[in-house]
Order: sequence, then C-alpha cells, then structure tokens
Amino acid sequence: MEANERVEDEEEKQELWSWGAGTDGQLGTGKLQDEHVPQLLPVLLSLSLLSCGGAHVIALTHGKKVLTWGRGTSGQLGHGDLVNSLEPKSVEVLNNFNITHASAGWNHSGFVSGLFSLVKNSVPFLVILDTLFEFDFVYLLVECGYLFTCGDGSFGQLGHGDYVSQSSPVKVSHLASRHVCEIACGMRHSLALLKGEHGDQVYGFGSGKRGQLGISKEKVKSVSLPQCVSGLQEVDVSSISANGDHSAALSSDAHLYTWGRGFGGTPDVCCPNRVISHYSFKQAALGWNHALLLTDEGDILMLGGSHHGVLSNPQKEISVNRMYHLDSANEDLDKGQVKEIPGLDRIKVAGVASGSEHSVITTGKHFGWQNGRVLRVG
Repeated sequence: MEANERVEDEEEKQELWSWGAGTDGQLGTGKLQDEHVPQLLPVLLSLSLLSCGGAHVIALTHGKKVLTWGRGTSGQLGHGDLVNSLEPKSVEVLNNFNITHASAGWNHSGFVSGLFSLVKNSVPFLVILDTLFEFDFVYLLVECGYLFTCGDGSFGQLGHGDYVSQSSPVKVSHLASRHVCEIACGMRHSLALLKGEHGDQVYGFGSGKRGQLGISKEKVKSVSLPQCVSGLQEVDVSSISANGDHSAALSSDAHLYTWGRGFGGTPDVCCPNRVISHYSFKQAALGWNHALLLTDEGDILMLGGSHHGVLSNPQKEISVNRMYHLDSANEDLDKGQVKEIPGLDRIKVAGVASGSEHSVITTGKHFGWQNGRVLRVG
C-alpha cells in the first residue's frame, strides 16, 4: 500500500506518532480504539522505514530489525500466528537478514533483504565475502537480495506458486537467483523491482482483474508466480508503487508510468503507460482512486480522486490536462487528467503519502486532507 515513509537522517532524533482507525491495534498504542489526535508511541529504536497497510504496519530500524503490529488475522505480521498485535513486535524469522525494504498491502506483507546478510551454516548464496566463527557455528556473510512474503495468499499475491496464506515470511524461490531491491504490495497484488544485467526489471503477481499486473495486453484473473511486466524492459526503473488496483513505476529520468485501474473514470490499462509532462517526477503515492505526484521542483499534482474530496476542493479543481496526457493508443485515456491542488499554492512539498481515500504531504509543516478540506497537522 502507499503509505511508505523512509527516514534518511539517522542522527536526527525521531518521534513516532499515530492516529486514525485503531480497532485492530494498528496504531501501536496498546489500545483497541480510534484516536482523533496524534498519539506519541514509545518506540525507542531509530527507524529507517515505515509502511502502513490495510490495518497493519511494518517498521524497519537502523539496527536492521523488522517490527510489525496491527491486524494479523491473515498472518501478515509474520509472527507465525494469526493474532493481532497491539504494540510493535519483532519479526524473529528475519533477524539474520539485512532487511532494507518492506511494503504492507491490504492483508499481506513483503520484505527485501539487502546486499549483505548474516546467515548461519550452509544456505544458497551468490558470493562469500567473509567467514565469522562463533562457538561451534559458522556464519557466512553473503550477497543476496531475496524477497520474503507472508499474509493472505488467496489471490497468489505472495508469489509462491500457490494460493496459500503464510503466517511467517517465506522466501520467494522463483526470484531467489535474482537481485530484488524493492517490493510494492497493493490490495491483492504485488510488484517486485529487480536490478542486474537482465532487461526485465519489474515483476507482478497476484490479482490482475483490473490490469494491475501489467503482464499482458489482456486482463488476467490472477497469477501465483512472478511474471515480467510488459513494456518496461528498456526503461531504467528507479522505484515502484502499488495500492488498491493501481500500479506505477518511476524511471531514473523522472518519467512516470501507470497501469491497472483507470483514474477519474478512464478505462483500465493492462500495460504501463507513460504520463507525458514537462515536469520531472520524483515520487508517486497511490490511493484507491487517486494518485499524488511530486515533482523535483516541489510541486504536487493529482490524478483522479475528486469524488471523495482528496483533491481538497472538488469545486475548485484546476485541470492542467492541456499539459498532460497518457501515452497510449487508446484515445479514451486522454480523459485522465492531472490536476493541481487548490490550497497548496506556493507551498513547496518535500514528500507525499496516500491512504485508500486520504492524503498527507510534508513540507516544513504537515498537511492532510479528506472530504474536501486541507488541514494543518500539528
């Protein structure tokens, strides 16, 4: 889902706050209740990444620990059970891996190990860099880039070749020989970004009923093994996004590609289509019916979403459709408009995040909006 936030400055003192729906323990407050104002969480570890799913949260620490909390009834917390957790709890199965990226979907989770992981005894590896001896065990420092998934697998979104749910993270063996560097979990599908000498960089698996897998020109019901996304082989993809039935990719030259459910009433798209613009995009955050687009100049734009007020004021939408269109043979897609957001004039934005039907941006101040109103947070 699109509520990832990466913390770049390890030295700066961190505080973790949460608010909103909390009846599954997803706020991490130790209580099963909603909170209408931000609550400070007693998390002592320094965090490098947060990802919020349907009703669960994944946090990565600078010490390479993985914490999860919230709804666990599909096994998405990775604790080996189907129990909710009201407070952050370590995912013990991943303790020996250097987890560098994670994504929380609606009811499933994905974790990516970094370049080097400490693994006990003999396991498959690419390059042995060093050997560490401790008591009677041998630990190997190895190069990897593995993908692990857990949670609801009923649509094949875990990528294990079946439709079985998992309560502990399981390595996606289909990609074990490749270097996975990023995972994006949507409602019932997943995307994986791979790096290496091969041209096929992005893989999709899970539900494809709205074209969100991008693996063929026709919609597919579902696939349970990762398959290459069509049309991105010649694109240097730098990041991927997924939420609801939407998928997106950003390229190293700041182009945005989208596929899956159409925005603003436009038809669904089965293969990646490039958003043509004079802007250079640096971040995309997907909701269920909208997308926030952040440019390298700090401007923020929107695709879709006006019917729930996530455009701040649907009566005052400013269409800039003359400057944007979707690069596709289907002329109906030209109705997909990228819009400016009233109320944010002359405000330079540093980061964006989207939930299912709400949005948050960060500047020097913090803003959120839903139901047609821009609000300053804090």
